[in-house]
Amino acid sequence: MSIQIDGTSVPSHGVSRRTLLKGAGAAAAAAFPMVLLPRKARAAINLTVRDPGGPYVKAMTEAFYKPFNEAMKGEIVVTGVISQHEPTSMVKSMVDSKTYTWDIAGGFSISSTNVLLEGGYLEKLEIDGDREVQEIPARFRTPYLLGYEVFTCVLAYRTDVYPKKAPAPTGGWKDLWDVARIPGIRSLRKHPFYTVEQAVMAQGVPANQVYDYLRKNGLEPAFKSLDKIKKHVNIWWTGAAQTSQLLATGEVDMVPTFNGRAQDAIDGGAPVALSWNQGIWTYGGMAILKGGPNVDACRKFVRFCANAERQATLAKHIAVGPTNLNAFKYLSPARAAVLGTAPKNFEQSIEMDAAFWGKEKDTGTDRFNQWLVG
Repeated sequence: MSIQIDGTSVPSHGVSRRTLLKGAGAAAAAAFPMVLLPRKARAAINLTVRDPGGPYVKAMTEAFYKPFNEAMKGEIVVTGVISQHEPTSMVKSMVDSKTYTWDIAGGFSISSTNVLLEGGYLEKLEIDGDREVQEIPARFRTPYLLGYEVFTCVLAYRTDVYPKKAPAPTGGWKDLWDVARIPGIRSLRKHPFYTVEQAVMAQGVPANQVYDYLRKNGLEPAFKSLDKIKKHVNIWWTGAAQTSQLLATGEVDMVPTFNGRAQDAIDGGAPVALSWNQGIWTYGGMAILKGGPNVDACRKFVRFCANAERQATLAKHIAVGPTNLNAFKYLSPARAAVLGTAPKNFEQSIEMDAAFWGKEKDTGTDRFNQWLVG
């Protein structure tokens, strides 16, 4: 008896099973040459970054998300997601439950960062040795927060209501309180942050002494000052984007708001100007949630946001001051002039005291809400 192997008849006697299989395998290889399949690509690491929404969506996409994704060539993919203002409770819930809606908190204030540090809710960035990180002054970063934007609360006003020849609100917060000399429709923020500071400056406390004054005297002098203007406040705003709309439509004549939001109205053609005198600045940045699944990848993205050119791109889309001051090399003089870290504007402003509000946030918010309905 014989069998056929590759077209050849050979006796089956004495042929082992291994030999048969070997022969069959050789025949199959000849008939079907080996095709090398590509190795399966490594799955991308997907990072989600919280951002404040509104004009930030496009600004952060163009400045950070899109160029980072291109640089990573698919190894790490960053996506932005909008969330509520100062979402510290959301971060606590995510970390406590180990369920991460975001990996990185973007647009986070130093005040919120300090609140979260008390409970150990943030990872150390561990990026201080990076050259571009070192270009950012120490006042705009901590071991847990890399600042990439400075925003300043300023007095914005309609120039069609207050032309140059008429009394214009350019002398500081006392102008907002001076309803007799400078009448008009007013709006204030429905929150103690910034509003308390404005109230005491309106009564003559020098800008550089505001927090010493509040520590010594408590919050009550601020509420006594607010009593004087309360009935003249037509709208209490709750979201900064709201102020852009109020200014653009002329629903208010003057309002304390963040310079970037007022600039949105100006860029849209609204007759609006800003008074930088006694502005109150703080910075926002990137923080990494504690215990997340992709901390090392998060650090790469945070480090990327320190780059001067990237921050300049952000400032072109939304009027926030770069923290890496080399970014001004990539900005036109006209654009630089409307940013909070431009020297002329920065010198007129004071820094919000994050340590003060870290201690007084809950008490101040409760007192403010009681006063508002009282």
